[in-house]
Amino acid sequence: MALSRIVSLFPHCLLLPKSNHLALPACRLSSYPKKRSNFSISASASSMASPSKKVLVPVANGTEPMEAVITIDVLRRAGADVTVGSVEKQLCVDACHGVKIVADALISDCAEIVFDLISLPGGMPGATNLRDCKILESMMNKQAADGRLYAAVCASPAVALGSWGLLKGLKATCYPSFMEQLASSATTVESRVQQDGNVVTSRGPGTTMEYAVSLIEQLCGKDKAYEVAGPLVMRPNHGDDYTIAERNSMEWTCDKSPQILVPIADGTEEMEAVIIIDVLRRAKANVVVASVQDKLEIEASRKVKLVADTLLDEAAKLSYDLIVLPGGLGGAQAFAKCEKLVDLLKKQKESNRPYGAMCASPALVLEPHGLLKGKKATAFPAMCSKLSDPSEAENRVVVDGNLITSRGPGTTMEFALAIVEKFLGREKALELAKVMLFVQQ
Repeated sequence: MALSRIVSLFPHCLLLPKSNHLALPACRLSSYPKKRSNFSISASASSMASPSKKVLVPVANGTEPMEAVITIDVLRRAGADVTVGSVEKQLCVDACHGVKIVADALISDCAEIVFDLISLPGGMPGATNLRDCKILESMMNKQAADGRLYAAVCASPAVALGSWGLLKGLKATCYPSFMEQLASSATTVESRVQQDGNVVTSRGPGTTMEYAVSLIEQLCGKDKAYEVAGPLVMRPNHGDDYTIAERNSMEWTCDKSPQILVPIADGTEEMEAVIIIDVLRRAKANVVVASVQDKLEIEASRKVKLVADTLLDEAAKLSYDLIVLPGGLGGAQAFAKCEKLVDLLKKQKESNRPYGAMCASPALVLEPHGLLKGKKATAFPAMCSKLSDPSEAENRVVVDGNLITSRGPGTTMEFALAIVEKFLGREKALELAKVMLFVQQ
């Protein structure tokens, strides 16, 4: 499709010209025309003919995992060669909310590499740990001096970029509680994503997908941004309240805090897994992340390495208020083949306790094992034809009694918030949504 045609179809969409002082409007990239294609496209398969853009995403103890993993995942979908660099003494970092991420390299091994983009996730004390890394500071100063792209989200624009003097004379945004600190080093704006020259900044977990797509446009152009954004199933109006489609309403109960099992496997969609885990732990749910492999460390669909809390064999000894499956083609296939997990899901359904799945998993795991019988559900758009009853499939989140399903990476935040709402009430869910800047404060 010609670019002029795309612009005419989506006049309010995020399009980033190479100009200064650009505040980015609410992105409408989720309206990108749906194409019939294979569900999973590897980073190498989606690469452009020209050399891949080299990107560094530094991580630290205390990094906000959603902001790191969403950025890594989305950029790899665009074919970028993304290196996850640990500023700690070891590759495995303890991110916020108990998420463990295994980096590709130590930051010292990245110091002599020229990157087209360096993007800093936020989180505290992660942003402080990034700021205090002298190797990273030197790399960022050179990145700016050489006129190459650099970016930061959440606390990091104020805590790191501002402290290093890399926002002087520029417009920038950050997490609301750091705006006063940012004001001493930049011209502050409240845009969800802000570009000024070679710098892109953003506000928090709920704006990170928009931020990551904007980085694709800066690196690879508008056409690539549209190509990547479509399958993400992003929201049409970022910042708006979220809604769920509920049928056969029933109360979801728990004792004090929900006990929730989140299985992961090689090939699991890392954005979906991390967003679910992060949001539910913010709500004080007791989330057990269990590997269905014979090892704790898994390599997710876009090569992000995550470490589970336990193996499924051990996790299966407990009972849960909810079992919820992230998607990802390889992960869903591994779930479907795991007899112990399927047995747990069947017992969950038989006892009328909540269970759920998203993206590929409703179609590849729940449907073949009879776990959608008599239920309304949704799934990743290209998988909806596999559902026995796709009548509600166009909804972003569907709740039918004790079942909850959703569509893809861009619907995961709504999916997780819907789970919070079912257990703890809408007020709690909206409180979290506002803290994460997923909806307007």
